Amino acid sequence: MKKTLYPKFILAYFIFGVFGFIIVTTFVPNMIREHLIRENAYSLYSEATLIANNYASGLYTGETSLETVKGHLDMLSMYINAEIRIINPSGRMVLDSASPVNVEDAVIIEGFDPTVTAGSYYNVGNFFDSFEEEMLNVIAPITSDYKVKGYVVIHKSMQGITNSGNSLLNISYITLVILFLLSLIILIFFTELVYIPLRKITYATEQYASGNMHYEFQIDSEDEMGYLAACLSYMASEIANTEDDRKKFVANVSHDFRSPLTSIRGYLEAMIDGTIPPENYDKYLNIVLNETERLTKLTNSLLTLNNLNTRGILLDRTDFDINRVIRNTAASFEGTCRKKTIAIELVMTGSAMYVFADMEKIQQVLYNLLDNAIKFSHHNSVIKIETSEKKNKIFVSVKDTGIGIPKDDLKLIWNRFYKSDLSRGKDKKGTGLGLSIAKEIIVSHGEHINVISTEGVGTEFIFSLPKSDMDDDED
Repeated sequence: MKKTLYPKFILAYFIFGVFGFIIVTTFVPNMIREHLIRENAYSLYSEATLIANNYASGLYTGETSLETVKGHLDMLSMYINAEIRIINPSGRMVLDSASPVNVEDAVIIEGFDPTVTAGSYYNVGNFFDSFEEEMLNVIAPITSDYKVKGYVVIHKSMQGITNSGNSLLNISYITLVILFLLSLIILIFFTELVYIPLRKITYATEQYASGNMHYEFQIDSEDEMGYLAACLSYMASEIANTEDDRKKFVANVSHDFRSPLTSIRGYLEAMIDGTIPPENYDKYLNIVLNETERLTKLTNSLLTLNNLNTRGILLDRTDFDINRVIRNTAASFEGTCRKKTIAIELVMTGSAMYVFADMEKIQQVLYNLLDNAIKFSHHNSVIKIETSEKKNKIFVSVKDTGIGIPKDDLKLIWNRFYKSDLSRGKDKKGTGLGLSIAKEIIVSHGEHINVISTEGVGTEFIFSLPKSDMDDDED
């Protein structure tokens, strides 16, 4: 069973919630309680110190009466919501804000020990069993003549502190729930922005891995996920196109080889079984020879195209006169042009125009373009070859007034073995590789070749070549 990534994120989400709840319930209550105790103890100790220095010390010097101090303690007790006591070192209670002044009936706190705070100024407890509930107790010494005369003790109920802690703890729980919900929103965003696109990409890769290169998918996102999906889709489409080209290549090669082989076999069998009489052998042997030449041309074209596609191909670049190469190439078609009464018009810029390129391969480009122009030109027509110079580039144009190329076929003519519907009836011996070879050669030079064509009017091919430095030197 295939495991997916999403359940792991869901599990991580719930683990986050459980651990968050455990942490809040285990550590936060104690942290809140200790924080509130320290905060209240510090505040109460400040009050106790103030009472010890300003009010209680007067009791031991005779400067203040019990009633006066009792009045101050009562008001402070109401203000800080705590019980205030003044206790002698022996444990005898002098004043208590919770009780009236009673000198005759003294209250003794058994076991009173001011060091009960253990080096601090407060502790939590029932203060020597004088309270039935847990109290926060703060002790501040009353000094006079550098001697401790008594102690100001403030008691505050821990119930109030506990209630405050519970309120803060509830806030913590609410905060935890809010964080959990916010993390749920993050999980939803993760699902929409990451997981679902990732699932689409994963499924697409499974389709591509199974050979379905035509599977299409789309992710509407401009981030890295969308870029990855676009790259993957583009890669699949390129592989699909390559696969389609391969199948088309094999089909075209098979077709183009099968036709002449069938003709050759048919004529030879007819000669062997006597269907063709001996006096006609010369005629049909010439046909067989033409078919073998067609096979040779097809094989050579395939080898040429394969070599041009090989990485690291070396070009034998030299400085040569492109005008002279054009004249020689045009002269080689003299017989063909005479049969179709086609004229080749040469419009050259200057007597000589030097380029820096591989002369043999450029001559092949010219041959292929001129051969195509003658094939698809009407009788009694003119083919124009023109050279021009612009910005250190030499441009060569081969223009005919033939059948033209349909608009929908213009982008396909550079494909191997491609033949438009209009050309199939006229180009019975063509391999469909001439234009592919021409483009490969021009591209290997780092230059461009373009086509302008109107159906029924004619076609013009224009390619560029780098200008040679020889012209500049001669200037």
